[in-house]
Amino acid sequence: MDDGLREQPPTSSRHVPVLLDRCVELLAPALQPGAPGAGGRAPVVVDTTLGMGGHSEALLERLPAARLVAVDRDPQAIALAGARLERFGDRATLVRAVYDELPDVLADLGIPSVQGVLMDLGVSSLQLDEVDRGFSYSRDAPLDMRMDPTTGITAAELLNTYDAREISRVLHVYGEEKFARRIADAVVREREREPFTGTARFAELVRDSVPAAARRTGGHPAKRSFQALRIEVNGELDALRAAVPAAVDALAVGGRLVVMSYQSLEDRIVKRVLAEGAASTSPPGLPVELPEHAPRLQLLTRGAERPDDAELERNPRSAPVRLRAAERVRPARGRR
Repeated sequence: MDDGLREQPPTSSRHVPVLLDRCVELLAPALQPGAPGAGGRAPVVVDTTLGMGGHSEALLERLPAARLVAVDRDPQAIALAGARLERFGDRATLVRAVYDELPDVLADLGIPSVQGVLMDLGVSSLQLDEVDRGFSYSRDAPLDMRMDPTTGITAAELLNTYDAREISRVLHVYGEEKFARRIADAVVREREREPFTGTARFAELVRDSVPAAARRTGGHPAKRSFQALRIEVNGELDALRAAVPAAVDALAVGGRLVVMSYQSLEDRIVKRVLAEGAASTSPPGLPVELPEHAPRLQLLTRGAERPDDAELERNPRSAPVRLRAAERVRPARGRR
């Protein structure tokens, strides 16, 4: 670990995991000794978004029979959380990867199926709190926004190279921004004067592009645009569309999936995959449901659960979270 990481405060003091007790409660029944599908081995739980390791640490502490596989694309997260989880020895395996690579991760580890999967989506506390990463509009920083800072296009490169139509599409589709075209036209006009490099200038441009009446509600006017750039830079929704079905496929019968989303675009993807898995595929009119058409999933939450007042007081960043969970109740064809 480099000196910069050693000088940071302990991760446990920098990070309050969202809905921690509820996540453990939902996953715990699938992660007991002798769990179905474990074949006599330790039940496996996958944390597909390791971050600073708060959820992973709690799962290992409270569920002593479980083995953890934790995934994150961010090398700094792997380093910080690795130090936090070191005391658990070989019960914790950390892998640098994007969560849609879950099938390859498990295949490389020789794990045919797992008993639990946790997905805590969006940007992590680590990324929000590191000013130089450029995820926040509250302080000036380089316009980067890459979750893996070693690869891919930065937010600055996006703003300086996409044409107005492409920028407008990103802001409208991923940020649900009503004034996407006005902002995009302003970006193209202003970058001719000077290329974009920092978050403060872009945040100010967004504010100036949004009508005064629209600035009075909904928080900072740049919030949606920053979300949109982050999603585009990291390919988040494309990865999520592949990752949620992959997580369902990885579950043994009796295994459980818990997903926390922080904005409507993520939640729609999760809701659709879980709803499809919980529905029968029997052709209409059959008098008896065929076993191969029975639902694969049983929903464990009624709709999306939201944080209560105690959670909000303890962790204001949990305000937008929507939690959904399901249990695998039928194997895939050809699997037991």
